[in-house]
Amino acid sequence: MENFPLGISRLDSLLNGGVPPGSVVLLSGEAGAGAREFLYTSAAMNTLAHTDDDLFDLYYGDLAPAASLPPEIHYVSFTANKSSLERELRHTLDNDIVDAVADEIQFCDLSVEYFQTSRIPQDWYLGRTTDLRDLNTRRNDDSVLSALGEYLTVNASDNLVLLDSITDLLAAVGDDLDWGDITMLIRGLARAATQWGGLILVLVNEDTLTETQLGQLSDAASGTLGFSWETGGSKRARVMVVREFRGVLSRIEDEDIVQFEGEIHEGGYDLSNVRKIR
Repeated sequence: MENFPLGISRLDSLLNGGVPPGSVVLLSGEAGAGAREFLYTSAAMNTLAHTDDDLFDLYYGDLAPAASLPPEIHYVSFTANKSSLERELRHTLDNDIVDAVADEIQFCDLSVEYFQTSRIPQDWYLGRTTDLRDLNTRRNDDSVLSALGEYLTVNASDNLVLLDSITDLLAAVGDDLDWGDITMLIRGLARAATQWGGLILVLVNEDTLTETQLGQLSDAASGTLGFSWETGGSKRARVMVVREFRGVLSRIEDEDIVQFEGEIHEGGYDLSNVRKIR
């Protein structure tokens, strides 16, 4: 069985090319600890492999024999638009990488469905001044979860999907959306992904969740990568751990790996050190 690369070269090499197809992986962490940068790097490197061989070889290297690239990369956001994603990518990655991938990442903007039931002025998320037609019409009158489901049903099969982020959905919890809907979304994704194949990465900010809520999401997903800050002496380090991951955690444990130290450079998120049991 071929694996789908996460886009982090050193991690993929340890995992025999990546993770099993049909996986839903939570990228869960403290603010700034690397989860978002991991998401951006995954999107960029998987796209770069299709668009620029030389840059891909420079920043990633060779794909493992057991790795299979996703044909398409889909980035789904509830609050941002494509231009803001490109700006964020440029904050994380070298401009040459962003120039090579920005137009090839397929972007799904669900901000209309996300904001339409709020009191936020429509011109803030429509990007233009509203008129009488806007006051009487909402795009398909879809809920944000319905719109997400329709998009994934059409586009997720065999592809890489990056979901930014479950944290945004927490802010929408209210009359039309509750916590049970969010956990059910992850369970539904995990079930559907086994039929779709491909890989779904879901960004989660731990600062907004209780320990119980994070546990419920992790239990529903295929795996969880945890990102945190570790302080030792005068230094602060980004640390990543594989908290649980069916079919993957055993590979890490076989190597006696307990933690990964992360760094962010012009090629995006990378592993700077692998900590093993001494």
